[in-house]
Amino acid sequence: MPALVAALTALLAVTMLVAIGVGSVAIPLDAVWGVIANKLVPGSIEVFWSSGRENIVWDVRAPRVILGATVGASLAVVGAALQSVTRNPLADPHLLGVSSGAALGAILALLHAGMVFGPITVPLFAFAGALAATALVLMVANLTRAHSAGQLVLAGVAVSFIITAAGNLLIFLADPRAAPMVIFWMLGGLGLAQWQQLAYPLLALAAGGGYLLTQARNLNAMTLGDESATALGLPARRFRLVTFVVCAVLTGSAVAYSGVIAFVGLMIPHVVRLAIGGDYRRVLPLSALVGAIFLVTADMAARTVLPPQDMPLGILTGLIGGVAFVALMRRRVTN
Repeated sequence: MPALVAALTALLAVTMLVAIGVGSVAIPLDAVWGVIANKLVPGSIEVFWSSGRENIVWDVRAPRVILGATVGASLAVVGAALQSVTRNPLADPHLLGVSSGAALGAILALLHAGMVFGPITVPLFAFAGALAATALVLMVANLTRAHSAGQLVLAGVAVSFIITAAGNLLIFLADPRAAPMVIFWMLGGLGLAQWQQLAYPLLALAAGGGYLLTQARNLNAMTLGDESATALGLPARRFRLVTFVVCAVLTGSAVAYSGVIAFVGLMIPHVVRLAIGGDYRRVLPLSALVGAIFLVTADMAARTVLPPQDMPLGILTGLIGGVAFVALMRRRVTN
């Protein structure tokens, strides 16, 4: 396990370096490494690159790649945790209406409220929408006394439909010329990444992901069912609700900066479990690393498929994830 984590961490670092150099303007790896090293330790390397390349590496691509790794890790960890507490192999970060709430917040900011808080307006509204959607799901679950895994999922689906309808209404009532901004955000992408905003998703990943890692044994117990988990001394209902809230914060912080990116949280945990088994002490950290590698690689491809334009990342991950998931299903059936 430690060797595998170290290998994947090294692969992630190399993938991120390569991704920074890839784009409509290709930049050699030695220049990428030189710019980064010189920014971290000024004067450590003699400058042999242009100021234009330095701006591309440090101001445009480096924050984009870091955001991609953060979002990929967050979505993968959330997907793994939700698949445990719901005992639903199709559970993913968008199951509980969190993405719909974030989309509603972003639509409100882009089409109606305006950039009242500057560049951070859209992420702030999206994050607030994600948390509001989570609170609404929990409120509906409490009103209907829906505390089992299946009932909470149904509550999340119902709230998601309602919020999606509200978002579509806001789009319908807005200026049609502004709709493309919303459409691109809803399809997902990392092109708006900025250094000053990276602290929020990174902090959410550190706090939320760290909490889930400490609960790996409890997540193992939850895969056995509520009765078995309770017999082992775990308050299953309370633990599930806490896990939902933590997952909502992680998903909200990711979606707020990247838009809606499909299939990462659904597919990556299945790939990891297929390779190393179902023990969440291994599934969670490996899902985070594989999710980060996958999304950085997917974004690299999105920047090169239709140059000089960036293909929306959600389209590419949906295509890759759908094909990969069908392949996984076929392999399980044949085995």
